Amino acid sequence: MSTLTNDPVVEQLRAAFPQVPFRPVDPGIPGLVVPLESLVDVCRYLKTTPGLEFDYLASVTAIDYLDRIDVVYQIRSLKHHRDLTLRIEVDRDESVAPSVTGVWRAADFQEREIYDLMGVTFTGHPNLKRILLYDEFDGHPLRKDWRLPAEPRSVTS
Repeated sequence: MSTLTNDPVVEQLRAAFPQVPFRPVDPGIPGLVVPLESLVDVCRYLKTTPGLEFDYLASVTAIDYLDRIDVVYQIRSLKHHRDLTLRIEVDRDESVAPSVTGVWRAADFQEREIYDLMGVTFTGHPNLKRILLYDEFDGHPLRKDWRLPAEPRSVTS
């Protein structure tokens, strides 16, 4: 059974955004893969539309698939007791995604953590800088291709 045809929230999103080519996240999980350019509008709609009111951003995380990075948003409507997953696919080489801090302030530190550890730049973020590692740290250690730099060997005579 496709998540896109069985969840009333997903159906409402499809009706509100008929031009957006939503795809299901996973069977059995209410959620959608959202195109990058539609993410902020979809999130704002989910938060502010009466009857939906997804007012709580539970988590934002990222997954490195080596050919792309997915950013996954777990959101919740506390009023209506509903959960929804949104996923965006980010080009791994460019690693740029829109920030949702203007929709949910809770995205602030979570987007900074993804930026720090995975290297995804969130456009429109009010304070995008490293949050866990020091500024001079080289690379993003949660990417699958990241390696520790080689230790310089000391030369003794």
